[in-house]
Amino acid sequence: MKGCRMFTDQEADMVTKSFVGPYAVRDRAVFVLGRYTGERISAILGLKVGDVVQDGKIADTVTYRRANRKGKVEGRTLALHHEAKTALTAWINELAKDNVLTADDFVFKSRKGEGPISRIQYHRILKEAIRANELTGKIATHSMRKTFADRVHEALGHDIFRTAKALGHKNINSTASYLSFKDSDIEAAILAM
Repeated sequence: MKGCRMFTDQEADMVTKSFVGPYAVRDRAVFVLGRYTGERISAILGLKVGDVVQDGKIADTVTYRRANRKGKVEGRTLALHHEAKTALTAWINELAKDNVLTADDFVFKSRKGEGPISRIQYHRILKEAIRANELTGKIATHSMRKTFADRVHEALGHDIFRTAKALGHKNINSTASYLSFKDSDIEAAILAM
């Protein structure tokens, strides 16, 4: 979403802890996956059990299928951060209480039919968590991806080319539009010269 901002670490932690209701574990898992894999919400919601479970447990990687990714050109497999594995394990365990899961079941299945919950529905869920924490500014589901972009960019020593690879971008101009350039960083660089 053009113009939305990223979450600060503190905001992301608050949102992670603030999902409520009977689907709080599911909603938390979606948010944590967005925060730690940087995939778009449609790709996350399109995950099937076989994309995240191997040999009866959460895999060390998550595979986003080509059909669920922007442009539908290629799929990709990413390492799963331990927080994402924990959140997914909690949700899959809850799902498995009442159902026999198959590899073709959607991880984030809708109560209304066989497909996953919609990105619009998850947008509403996230907005409620944002309101509950009294966060301001333009924050939406794409903020999870922007947060990931900023964190991975920092972890990679501000290497925009490797950050583009982590985001699945073919053009670094797309990557640059995701990154927030902090005035304090620019000021510190000027003063350090």
